[in-house]
Amino acid sequence: MGLFDSVRAALGISAESDATSRADPDDLFGMSTAYLTMEADLGFDPSNEAALCFSSVDSTDFADTVDAVEAILTAGEEETGTEFRRHTDGHGYNWVILVDDDPEDLVTSVHFAADEFIERGYGSRLLAALFGFRKDGDRAYWVYSFRRGAYYPFSPQGTSNRNQQLEFKLESVLNGELEIEDDESYWYPLWPSTRDGHPWN
Repeated sequence: MGLFDSVRAALGISAESDATSRADPDDLFGMSTAYLTMEADLGFDPSNEAALCFSSVDSTDFADTVDAVEAILTAGEEETGTEFRRHTDGHGYNWVILVDDDPEDLVTSVHFAADEFIERGYGSRLLAALFGFRKDGDRAYWVYSFRRGAYYPFSPQGTSNRNQQLEFKLESVLNGELEIEDDESYWYPLWPSTRDGHPWN
């Protein structure tokens, strides 16, 4: 899996020195209106999936925190129908993947999960939240970096190329609606392992 070939240090280790104090799980609610703008102004439909990426700690307390997050999402699944599953990638990073055809439910579920990590003192383990979109043959994601406290667009083409023209277009349309990372060197690619796969697969 090529997900963290170029971002393992960036989102996980070396970004510690570049992290800001602005990261706030309430920033995730910005996606609620961004979904509407993506569809109305850009013609992108939601992929009905979102994901939260985090690194683990070998401790009982952290394991209890993950259990608490899963309990919250299980309760949400019963109430809203938002399905979720856990996945650990080949680099040892953990993902909570959520599926729902209601974007509001996806945003709320990602927020609840992230907020629980933060409330229990593990906000530093949060790496990124991803929200997927699609249009014809194009795929795009809005990535929220918890280390930088900002969003950036990512549009993979296959497993090693990106559609930068589309990324800049997304930035121009959503700038002001989302808090977008203004330093493009931090727009890290999250490569999927297969041509049509998601970064979290």
